[in-house]
Amino acid sequence: MKWFFSVFFCLSFVFLAVFGVNCVYGYIFPVKFQEEIENACETYDVDQAVVFSLINVESHFNKNALSSKGAVGLMQVMPSTAQGLAKEIGVDEGYDLQDPDDNIMFGTYYISKLIERFEILETALAAYNAGPTNVTNWLNDERYSDDGSTLKDIPFAETKNYVQKFETSYRYYSKKIK
Repeated sequence: MKWFFSVFFCLSFVFLAVFGVNCVYGYIFPVKFQEEIENACETYDVDQAVVFSLINVESHFNKNALSSKGAVGLMQVMPSTAQGLAKEIGVDEGYDLQDPDDNIMFGTYYISKLIERFEILETALAAYNAGPTNVTNWLNDERYSDDGSTLKDIPFAETKNYVQKFETSYRYYSKKIK
């Protein structure tokens, strides 16, 4: 009878180790809104892992998220940013940043424009968080950039942490999302 409990204990441990880890990763790195993300990424030629990671860092997939600064939805899009991008996207009115489809389209388009402008993903992410004007200023300051395109340091602690969180999330999603 002792052997039964030993075997039962070992199998239970293995079961928990395998499935418990998956449950934890599933909580830390959710995979939701796949269809909306696929559509936006295909439309604006953005890596899906980038958008999954942005949403995870920005709102942890909470479509009702609202920041203290007024950023809205999954990708925490500022209404003023959306208003400026609406014509470029071909949406003049009637969009709702709390609607996952609209929010993901605006956020994905915006990160695509930042990647195009700054060329380096880390720099584009810093601009998504701190604003393109701040990042342009940092790139022109030798304390933060040696070459005018790569940030060697990010002076805002919030933005530095943001980029680090994104990188952790991106490592996971780039393997998970194919």
